[in-house]
Amino acid sequence: MSYIDDSLSAGEKIEGRFRLHWFAWLPMWIWIVLGFPTLGITLLIALYEFLRLRFTEQGVTNKRVILKTGIISRKTEEMKLTSIETVELDQGLWGRIFGFGTLKVTGRGISDLVFKGIDDPMAVKRQIESISSPPQ
Repeated sequence: MSYIDDSLSAGEKIEGRFRLHWFAWLPMWIWIVLGFPTLGITLLIALYEFLRLRFTEQGVTNKRVILKTGIISRKTEEMKLTSIETVELDQGLWGRIFGFGTLKVTGRGISDLVFKGIDDPMAVKRQIESISSPPQ
């Protein structure tokens, strides 16, 4: 079971999970291709990249935004929806062409949540903003 599912509190429900764009998986495939001329040495790096991406969880519930990373150890960053001040989108030329980007969720205090390599970042931005500030 996923971390997001396991960490739900009473009355909390998952509103959305954020997928990584296929561009985020590109370095893993490059390491696999380089495994042939390096006699498989880079396959260990490819395995690490696969596991790192596979065990990354990103999502939003009706109470908080969650980013979980880590293969064996676990690092979580969470922000309550009531603490969100801004949701910033960073999308370069390639991101605009292929539909990926980075979202930075800024809240009260000094903490920021940064979601890198998100698929369809505008939709994710709208989803976070619509949940964090429902219509009046």
